[in-house]
Amino acid sequence: MRRTLLGSLAALLVAVTLAGCGGGSNSTTLRVGTEGTYSPFSFQGPDGKLTGYDVEIAQAVGAKLGKTVEFVQTPWDSIFAGLEAKRFDLVANQVTINDERKAKYDLSAPYTVSEGVIVTRADNTAIKTLADLKGRTTAQSATSNWAKVARDAGANVEAVEGFVQAVRLLKDGRVDATVNDTLAVGEYVKTTSDAGVKVAGTTGDTSQQAFAARKDSGLIGDVNRVLGELRADGTLKRISEKYFGSDVSGS
Repeated sequence: MRRTLLGSLAALLVAVTLAGCGGGSNSTTLRVGTEGTYSPFSFQGPDGKLTGYDVEIAQAVGAKLGKTVEFVQTPWDSIFAGLEAKRFDLVANQVTINDERKAKYDLSAPYTVSEGVIVTRADNTAIKTLADLKGRTTAQSATSNWAKVARDAGANVEAVEGFVQAVRLLKDGRVDATVNDTLAVGEYVKTTSDAGVKVAGTTGDTSQQAFAARKDSGLIGDVNRVLGELRADGTLKRISEKYFGSDVSGS
């Protein structure tokens, strides 16, 4: 009888411990996966602390939900694997909404609306449109939406870890172009004054970015509710204007 009682207590202790380790909708902690290397969305500030547009919006969402936000920095090309492995509950890293992702994940309402641009070396006059990428090489994060855009245009994609590495390969002459978000490119040009690259053209499409969660998480309903509140009270607009000088939240 004593052994049975002890066994039941041990099982209960394990159950309570495991419950406390979870980060789901019932937890007081919201674990958020983000790169930390994608300025101005998620990057290390001058003080070494994680900051950025996506970071601040995730923090605002967490505050509205009454949860402490814990960021888990993860390279983009493994960020969805981390989500599926339950290393974190939500991805906040300019996840572009598309049919493939909607089929695999729960995506929130968009909190960024932007367009894609083609970046080349400043002396390149041969590339002006997506059609000009056919047969050429671009540098992209392998699993990003922009990699798909480049491949669909007929480009050969060389995998990189982020936009800064893509620009480095571009300036070294190892690739012909890179395709990325106009907001990220604008931030790079503003902060570096790099005259070695230029925006050669646009991709011609408008994209919407959202949070991503696992299908079984039960999080997105609450996230969408508080995003609506943050939109209504002007928080999304304020954070957007802080980083971009205009409202790109789709408000």
